[in-house]
Amino acid sequence: MSIKDHFHLKIYYEDTDLAGIVYYANYLKFIERARSEMLSNLNISQKELFEDGKFFVVSELKAKYLLPAFFDDNLEVVTEVKEVKGASLLLSQKVFRFTELLFEASVSLAFLKNNGKVTRLPANIRQLLET
Repeated sequence: MSIKDHFHLKIYYEDTDLAGIVYYANYLKFIERARSEMLSNLNISQKELFEDGKFFVVSELKAKYLLPAFFDDNLEVVTEVKEVKGASLLLSQKVFRFTELLFEASVSLAFLKNNGKVTRLPANIRQLLET
């Protein structure tokens, strides 16, 4: 069974364009927040990893915009761990307004050392992500 995490957010005026529609690049912010919350909910501290000279980076992202979101909408981002490899993760992230799918993305994350080189995920993190 894969890990699935749910993150809720409200759309504010600052998230929209002149037409009151969510600006396309903000979806990337929303799914970034959801990924951070998923790790936090798994008790994986990105701050501690960073202090240890390690961190996750997006190495590949494929996004599909299906329907617009609007000012004052309540949205849910569902993040699912699809695959855990030695030094990377593959996630599926979907943004919903109630049951309507608005946006979906496939996101690959690489795990790096502060010298920019890929490094293996620590065993404890792999175990948490594979549970």
